Amino acid sequence: LVAFFYSLRTAALPFLFIFNTDLLLIDVGWAEGFFVFVISTIGILIFTAALQGYLLVRARWYEVVAMILIAFSLFRPGFWMDLLVEPYEERPSLELVEAYGTVEPGMELRLMIDGVDEIGEPRSFVAVFPVVEGADGAERLQNAGLEIVEDGDNILIIAAGYDSLAEKAGLEFDQKITRVLVPTNQPPKQLIFIPALALMVLIWIMQRRRRSSETGSPEPAPET
Repeated sequence: LVAFFYSLRTAALPFLFIFNTDLLLIDVGWAEGFFVFVISTIGILIFTAALQGYLLVRARWYEVVAMILIAFSLFRPGFWMDLLVEPYEERPSLELVEAYGTVEPGMELRLMIDGVDEIGEPRSFVAVFPVVEGADGAERLQNAGLEIVEDGDNILIIAAGYDSLAEKAGLEFDQKITRVLVPTNQPPKQLIFIPALALMVLIWIMQRRRRSSETGSPEPAPET
């Protein structure tokens, strides 16, 4: 049971890969990859210390909780950043062309879609739509293989090119785009590392002082 409890870190890692693809070095350069390696190593050591309840000395309950939160913050900083600053701004679907023309190529829009499934039942879903190069929004949409028209307060899809980005995003003929989620100027998620590591330094200092007080020898009595 103790060995199983200590090995929970191994079971938790695959789930962290899902929510933070930086750990899989997807679209990560050499310098950033090295940084991810260092931070991940620190995070797994902290998580292991929390599960064992021991760092420099026996950890108190609040130190265990703090170390688990610190490890989570190092592995998933985007979670806290999304709570502090909204990652997307919701706009009406009629602003799709304008929004698609202003967002930097390589980023992604989120499109709220109303349509039908394979058997004709109504369904709603979110499509991840990458932004491509182009002079303006209309040209970019054409390059992505998406043709649209206005339909009241919504946008109606009249064509999604074969093997295009639009088709790969799940967009099809006769679907309606009801809302557009545009990425905001969110600060780098790595800023979360600063308070997390600062809290870890504080725990380290507290445990070091406790260890010194536990192992220190008493001062000799003054001579008379």
